[in-house]
Amino acid sequence: MTDKTKIYTFLDSKQIPYEITEHKAVYNMEELSAVDLPYPEDDAKNLFVRDDKRKNYYLITVKGDKRVNLKEFRRVHGTKPLTFASAEDLLAIMKLSPGAVSPFGLLNDDEKQVEFYLDQSFLEDNAKIGCHPNDNTATVWLRSEDLLKIIEEHGNIVHVAEL
Repeated sequence: MTDKTKIYTFLDSKQIPYEITEHKAVYNMEELSAVDLPYPEDDAKNLFVRDDKRKNYYLITVKGDKRVNLKEFRRVHGTKPLTFASAEDLLAIMKLSPGAVSPFGLLNDDEKQVEFYLDQSFLEDNAKIGCHPNDNTATVWLRSEDLLKIIEEHGNIVHVAEL
């Protein structure tokens, strides 16, 4: 599901309510900050990382203004040393290009090899999350619980943690 219309059709088929904000292509959080978003406090930043043996892959999703210390993440979650995965890994596993990394990309992970870590702050307050629909020209806003449900149903391991 690399086409954003396929994500919308999928969400409709699951009867999951969502909103769409169309915008120019953005490749990082700085560029996204220039876009007028309806819920900027709920926008997600996604880090696709792998361990040093290229055996384990992780998608770490936090609020857009939050920084992730990979050494601390490793210590808390018991992983091997972590580095950012390559564009080749991203394309091979989640069928995405850099700039379009999204939890929706996990739906393309046929082998379910990527573990998903969602910052628990997305389950507080209004419990909404905004992420690309596998295309960096839009942001989809939906309930965080709905996102977790579809990823769990797909079969990827899901963790909700303080990140």
